[in-house]
This record gives sequence, structure tokens and C-alpha cells, in this order.
Amino acid sequence: MPPAVALRETRRIRPGAAGFTLLEMLVVLVIAGLLISLASLTLTRNPRTDLNEEAQRLALLFESAGDEAQVRARPVAWQPVDGGFRFDIRTSDGWRPLRDDLLGPRRWEGGVTSVSINYPGSDTSAQRVVFGTESIDVPVQVTLFAAVGHATITGTGNGRYEVR
Repeated sequence: MPPAVALRETRRIRPGAAGFTLLEMLVVLVIAGLLISLASLTLTRNPRTDLNEEAQRLALLFESAGDEAQVRARPVAWQPVDGGFRFDIRTSDGWRPLRDDLLGPRRWEGGVTSVSINYPGSDTSAQRVVFGTESIDVPVQVTLFAAVGHATITGTGNGRYEVR
């Protein structure tokens, strides 16, 4: 056989030797599916992190509510309700819910099941947190409870709140 013909014969692909078999492709797809499902299981959020993030959000809303009370020169109150919470403003005929984007009613996130409001030095549990029109206020502790634990928001009375 001349060398040119031999070269062409070695480059020619034999029938049945090209590509992957269906079985090989199925095995690769099963392995890829298993790896993707394992990765998605490890990427689920920690419920404790969700609770802490909800407490951080609420602490920031408390600071905004205190600022809002000073700007409007009217007390603003925060109150937990079934499945969520709302902010109210004091008017001449009582407390009225705020309906703006920032301080409007919200549903709980982070698995919150119940709330406790305590003013240090008081033996009774309060039903709401009131933000006064002055920059100095009464210290307060708000504890959010969930199935995974609890997170406490502490206000020292100077308008700032932190999560512990």
C-alpha cells in the first residue's frame, strides 16, 4: 500500500468507534444530577441566620421610627400583631396605623413565632414600644422568639438599637 493511502486509512474513523454510547451519556447525567442535588442541599439557609437578619431589620426600623417621631413631633409606636407587626402614630383621636412604605404593616420573616417587650426596671410586659418626640428615650428590650432560638433587640434610650 502506498504511503498516502496508508495515511488516509489511519485517519479514517471506523464505524462504531466515534462519540459516546447512550449508556455512557446516561451515567454522566446521573452523576451530574447527584452533584447538583448535593450542592443544593448544602446551600440551604440557616434558620438562626434568618432570625438574626429579621432582628437586624427590626432594629433599623426602630431607629427610623424614632427619627420619624422626632420629625413629625408626634409619638410613634411599634406593636406586634398576629403574624407580623405594625407602626402606629399618635393623633388627636388616638393611635392610627402608619401606611407608608418604610413603616407600614409587615409580616414576620425568619420564623418569628412570638415577641416579648420589656422595659428594664418594670415588672410588667408591655404591648408596644413607644418612640417619643425627644432624642432621649426609655431603654427597652424586644425579644423575638422562633423555633431555633431567640434574638434580643436592645435600645439604650439614645435612639440606637443593637441585636444581641
